[in-house]
Amino acid sequence: MAKSFNVTAVCIPEEHYMVNIEERLSKIKEYVDAGKYFTINRARQYGKTTTLRALYGYLQGEYYVVSMDFQTFDNEKFKNGNIFSLAFASSFLRVLKRNNLTENEKLEQAISKLRKHVESKDSDFYLMELFENLSEICEYADRKIVLLIDEVDSAANNQVFLDFLSQLRAYYINRDIQPTFQSVILAGVYDVKNLKRKLRPEDNHKVNSPWNIAADFKVDMSFSQKDIIGMLNEYELDHHTGMNIDEMASMLYDYTSGYPFLVSRLCQLIDEEIADPAHRGNKSAAWTRAGVNEAVRILLSEGNTLFESLTEKLISYPELNDMLKSLLFTGKNVVYNYYEPAINIATMFGFVKNQNGVLSVANRIFDTWLYDFYLSAVQMQEQDIYRESIKDKNQFIVDGHLNMCLILEKFVMHFNDLYGDKGEEFVEEEGRKFFLLYLRPIINGTGNYYIESQTRDYKRTDVIIDYHGEQYVVEMKIWRGKEYNQRGEKQLVGYLDAYHINKGYMISFNFNKVTVQYPISQK
Repeated sequence: MAKSFNVTAVCIPEEHYMVNIEERLSKIKEYVDAGKYFTINRARQYGKTTTLRALYGYLQGEYYVVSMDFQTFDNEKFKNGNIFSLAFASSFLRVLKRNNLTENEKLEQAISKLRKHVESKDSDFYLMELFENLSEICEYADRKIVLLIDEVDSAANNQVFLDFLSQLRAYYINRDIQPTFQSVILAGVYDVKNLKRKLRPEDNHKVNSPWNIAADFKVDMSFSQKDIIGMLNEYELDHHTGMNIDEMASMLYDYTSGYPFLVSRLCQLIDEEIADPAHRGNKSAAWTRAGVNEAVRILLSEGNTLFESLTEKLISYPELNDMLKSLLFTGKNVVYNYYEPAINIATMFGFVKNQNGVLSVANRIFDTWLYDFYLSAVQMQEQDIYRESIKDKNQFIVDGHLNMCLILEKFVMHFNDLYGDKGEEFVEEEGRKFFLLYLRPIINGTGNYYIESQTRDYKRTDVIIDYHGEQYVVEMKIWRGKEYNQRGEKQLVGYLDAYHINKGYMISFNFNKVTVQYPISQK
């Protein structure tokens, strides 16, 4: 059976095109060898389960590995300590058996003892008894035991789970005198390390972490450009498309910053949809710059669990919503502070990142999706500048090409008429937003755009527009004098060089007026 790109559940090397995660597994094994307990908390669809599955096989031969999934434990299993302990013991024994244990009398006795508790549904069997039995198994096994638990989020808000973590913590602290697991790895979206529990019910203000023994997990689980090249090389050996692998990998990385789901989904769209006769017609035509840009456009217009999760977080955390709006539309820097609740949540879900101490949207896909999300809001589409764009839009497409000069002329005219008397503060807060609001109906459904994060600040922003495979660079600036403007022109020319584009455009917001320069040539 031919391999495919996969974006649902676990990736299987024999069935799916995957990046080579051998180096990642080697780094994780260093934590295991050192006896670390740690959490792999990464955003949704970031390859956690695939990594755990691969790690299970990677550690075999040196360790006994028990890999469990709390998603298979229904809510009833967390009802109390007895029910949970019996369920955990049952699952543990079932998975341990898969390891082809080297038999010895004491180990068999310890396993048999635990099995009797499960089979009799012992009502006096709680976490203390569970861990005493697990400790015996760890003591008598001829190899050290590693415990992997996926989807710990399923239990994260449950008191029984917190008590379970406390037991792991106690045995870890006393591991020199009480045999226990060599390493424990918990995987999920939320950072279990930051869970809190009350010391006593009456002391609401006293809290500690039952998982404060966990080591910081610093293994990068995103895809590097080199990783993507390796995956595309494997694909190319099967399909012989003639693609420029380095160029394709560079584009995929530039759009996604290596977010695993986004990389795989774009590849899947190119392979299965763009290559379809209804689009490019074949794989060779699909694996091109135009094909990647078309896949980006489709991805941004579809519904998926990742974008649904982002929407939910924007609604649930108004402070995060307000902060991202300011970051996107005004270019004002937001100092990165992980302990700020909104930033912590956004970081945990992979939507933002720390870029040299300043908050940044994690990748171009999220960046553009957020702009689309805000610009498509009802209150935005009620703006006069949006309505003018709807009226004007049919005149801007000539033989399939954007007439960017005319777009800028019309925008300047409408902006001056509608907002010319608003003053400097309005321009700084709203000027960029209104240009994108005017642009969006013109290219919607056919083209896409993104904001170049390296140039987005309080004074300038570069918008990259892709329409039918052609790219246009528009620099938006706040006027800061002629000399500053000339420097901006030179920067834009350099930027055109990087994109191999001959013309660029500039809008300069000059407080009570808007000026426009076009085109600016590389020459």
